[in-house]
Amino acid sequence: MTDLLISGASGTPFAILTSEEYSDWLAQQPTHVQTWLSSTGFEGKGLSLIPGTDGSLFQAILVSDDCHSYWLCGDVVNELPAGQYQIQGSDEQIKVAAFSWGLGAYQFDRYKQSNKEFPQLILPDQALVDATNKLVRGVSIVRDLVNTPAADMMPQHLSEVLSNLAQEFDAEFNEIVGDELLDANYPTIHMVGRASDNKPRLLDLTWGDEDAPKVTLVGKGVCFDSGGLDLKPAAGMRLMKKDMGGAAHVIGLASIIMANNLPVRLRVLVPAVENAVSANAFRPGDVIKTRKGLTVEIDNTDAEGRLVLCDALSEASDEQPEVIIDFATLTGAMRVALGTELPGFFSTDNKLAQQLTESGLAVQDPVWQMPLHAPYFDLIKSNVADLSNCGQGPFGGAITAALYLQAFVDENISWTHFDVMAWNNRKLPGRPVGGEAFGIRAVFDYLANRYEIDKL
Repeated sequence: MTDLLISGASGTPFAILTSEEYSDWLAQQPTHVQTWLSSTGFEGKGLSLIPGTDGSLFQAILVSDDCHSYWLCGDVVNELPAGQYQIQGSDEQIKVAAFSWGLGAYQFDRYKQSNKEFPQLILPDQALVDATNKLVRGVSIVRDLVNTPAADMMPQHLSEVLSNLAQEFDAEFNEIVGDELLDANYPTIHMVGRASDNKPRLLDLTWGDEDAPKVTLVGKGVCFDSGGLDLKPAAGMRLMKKDMGGAAHVIGLASIIMANNLPVRLRVLVPAVENAVSANAFRPGDVIKTRKGLTVEIDNTDAEGRLVLCDALSEASDEQPEVIIDFATLTGAMRVALGTELPGFFSTDNKLAQQLTESGLAVQDPVWQMPLHAPYFDLIKSNVADLSNCGQGPFGGAITAALYLQAFVDENISWTHFDVMAWNNRKLPGRPVGGEAFGIRAVFDYLANRYEIDKL
């Protein structure tokens, strides 16, 4: 998809107009353009392809109520014939058109090939091409990983993806696999993944100057979630290939960070497991001692994501980074609260939360802060252990899950937890049904502002 955006100075004119601008624009056009738009019944809304007097394509116009939407050309790139187009619009319109052009052409074609030829967008300079492609690639990585069936996206496959990314950006990659997790004191990661033939593992990538500010990303990598012995019903299991969506998010975000050479010491931790059913699967009522030393009673084996994350967050805290950000497809409760298209996040740093929210709005990747309501911690207390992996009762599930994770992060570290869907249930411009990245552009914008680099 990297050839969709190219730098240059010529192409078929492509005008982007607001509804208010359309009448004045039309009055300035040649007679044949006015005649064509009138005869085709164009009413000043949407896309129109206008032929020249010789019948060839003369220009294209797009009339929209929101010419600054980051998804402006998400459908247009699929509607225009192949060729090269040059936008006539403001710098902001060109920027958002380029982004939506790149992602609008996204296809998951690993198993179903497509011969569709997409049009190319001519941009005024190579720097904009490069900056846009870095963002488009990061989002596409997330989509590809989530869309891939579990049989081809198990812990060992995630390991290969992260290892290849490390090689590309000259980063260091390590992993701890299978029973080695017990020797290295990652008991909950091992416990959740031990029933699968696909060995559990902790994936660990580090990149950047050792003296730079430390930023650590942690992603839930449950490559398939059967629910364990608390088995999910068929409907609930159907899309559980996406339960490694948190891992996909941090991998996609890491690619954007490294491609833009953000001046940080980046670490990416992915606890990768399959929550399977076998004779040695962990059970409701079991008690496990975590890496941090806290004991946890297993109330429900389908609340496994927080179990693998808690050991990884404990490890992340050991290095005392400035920032820890985790992503996880953690709770249905968050989807009930905010729906599937708005990611909720929790944070121990109010300043970070405010700036992150502002970044999300600025790049049209909205995120919504949720409360770490401390009194609800009582709901995850256990009679036989330090805490339970599940809250008492059906209410406040996203909050109690976040409070569980908070118990494994040092109090002096700025920590933010994202609870995301990682999936589009409906088709929107530039966003097909399937795997999706939520919040990673917001996080990158926040980090770019914090560490003072130029960004798209």
